[in-house]
Amino acid sequence: MSLLRVDTAAGVLTAFGHIIPCAIGRGGALPAAAKREGDGATPIGCWPLLAVLLRPDRVAHPGGALPWRRLRPGDGWSDDPADPAYNRPVRHPHRWSAERLWREDGLYDVIVVLGHNLPPVAGAGSAIFLHCWNRGKPTEGCIAIDRAALLGLLPQLAPGDTLAID
Repeated sequence: MSLLRVDTAAGVLTAFGHIIPCAIGRGGALPAAAKREGDGATPIGCWPLLAVLLRPDRVAHPGGALPWRRLRPGDGWSDDPADPAYNRPVRHPHRWSAERLWREDGLYDVIVVLGHNLPPVAGAGSAIFLHCWNRGKPTEGCIAIDRAALLGLLPQLAPGDTLAID
């Protein structure tokens, strides 16, 4: 089991001997118990790495032991606390609000799903991922790093690995 660590104050992710610049949420970082849907904050805590989602028209799977699947144009992630599928993957069209995972900006070409807010508590935050960044611009609460660096990490990730955010 490997531990990846995000130092939110320094803006870096440390993994497998590498120090990688990262972006965090526009709302800063706060304890997971205080995290609320839409606050833009990155939840402090230790989160299991659950799975990888890849946009197949842009990224080939680089290997690694984490479960993975290809994204499809209708894929989404529920962010509506009233939705019974809150903080889970869904398909568009979807009756409730849900983030679209098939994006044109490249941010979700590679997604590592983190185990934040599981089992889901309505309103306690959804769709907290490790994903590609936009040159260090803040996220909506996720951790984001350079795409090449993220692709370089994937072959080393395995079930049981965690991401500590502090």
